[in-house]
Amino acid sequence: MEEKIRARATIIGRVQGVFFRMETQKAAERYGVTGWVRNKMDGTVEALFEGDKEAVNNALDWCEHGPPLSRVEKVMIVHEPYSGEFNDFHIRY
Repeated sequence: MEEKIRARATIIGRVQGVFFRMETQKAAERYGVTGWVRNKMDGTVEALFEGDKEAVNNALDWCEHGPPLSRVEKVMIVHEPYSGEFNDFHIRY
């Protein structure tokens, strides 16, 4: 059984108004991870991913470039204890 992990990512750059949340949700579903993504008031995007270590790492790697219209400058990642609290991946408003 693969190790389960949880990671919170803050994505900095041109990441709002470029479909970043919607495309992050699609990527998370493609990789089979759960959690959420949301815009923050400071212009960044925050995402929380949970799942198999490889799948979460794939989602984090995706965040490094994001969708075509975005321009990611930096991704800050904090690992947290895995909780298994999510059933899916959704956009928070």
